[in-house]
Amino acid sequence: MANNTPTLKQLEYFVAIAESKTFRRAAEHIGVSQPTLTSQMYILEKSLQVSLFERSRTGAVLTPVGRDLLNNARQVLEEMKGLVDQAGMIRHGPGGTFRIGVSPTVGPYLLPHIMSELHQEYSTLKLYVRENMPHILELDLLEGRLDLLLIPLPFSGSTVTTEVLFHEPLQLIVPADHKLAKLNTIKPSDLRNQDVLTLEAQYSHYHQVQKACDELGAHVLRDYEGTSLDALRQMVVMSMGLAFLPSLYVHSEIHEPEALVVTKVEKLNLHRTHVLAWRKKSPNRVFYQQLAQSIRQLVKKNLGDAQLVFSDDNEKPL
Repeated sequence: MANNTPTLKQLEYFVAIAESKTFRRAAEHIGVSQPTLTSQMYILEKSLQVSLFERSRTGAVLTPVGRDLLNNARQVLEEMKGLVDQAGMIRHGPGGTFRIGVSPTVGPYLLPHIMSELHQEYSTLKLYVRENMPHILELDLLEGRLDLLLIPLPFSGSTVTTEVLFHEPLQLIVPADHKLAKLNTIKPSDLRNQDVLTLEAQYSHYHQVQKACDELGAHVLRDYEGTSLDALRQMVVMSMGLAFLPSLYVHSEIHEPEALVVTKVEKLNLHRTHVLAWRKKSPNRVFYQQLAQSIRQLVKKNLGDAQLVFSDDNEKPL
């Protein structure tokens, strides 16, 4: 019976083929010959007495049985990685190599303020950082290609744990020659019929701003959606419209002198809530909780002038 037990290497090959969609790409990705990969899949299917892939000249497609077993294989591999990581933490303290996904609207304006001190606190910790669209990062987390996400809500699921790090206000950016730039206080009624720029719909920023504009009577310029926060900023400079930009971006990128005015709208509660997220069954979940606390403390320490709000502060909640 022991001889029929799949090996970790075979499970790794199985997952690689499922994700690469071809034996050739999977072999290249994991650095083995294609005959070796094919041979190991034959042995794995024979030991399990099932067919895992439908093979053709164009690629390899998971069979229904293969789809059912894929998450189990990923979980076994994650548990083994967790065992190795946990052993290392016992020997050397918290550390190891973890894959973390961040949104392009967060990473460049947050990570430079925390990574150096995280490395000092956890000397053996290595973070492989991947930036991508939120929906891609979420899928990568659920399917095991990433260990952690640092991402704005909304993000939820029955298999994911989220730990709130901080709340980040969105600030109104106005061209310096706009009539609103001359007001000491901007009221919600002042935004009626104003043109507002947003990021593309694949970002949560778009949906937040769209909802706020619906309530304010402002117009979202769908024909001029920005591909980045920098793009939005430059369009505001050109007086194409107004924009709500995250405080971290404003703190990092908008400095005087510039043809922009940064302001707030009275009584408008518009913000992003950032979380650290991981799979509920991750074997490293205790460490991730500790890491979330470390990140929260570093953000509070190093970005105290970025107008962020923390849930454990005595400040008025957003």
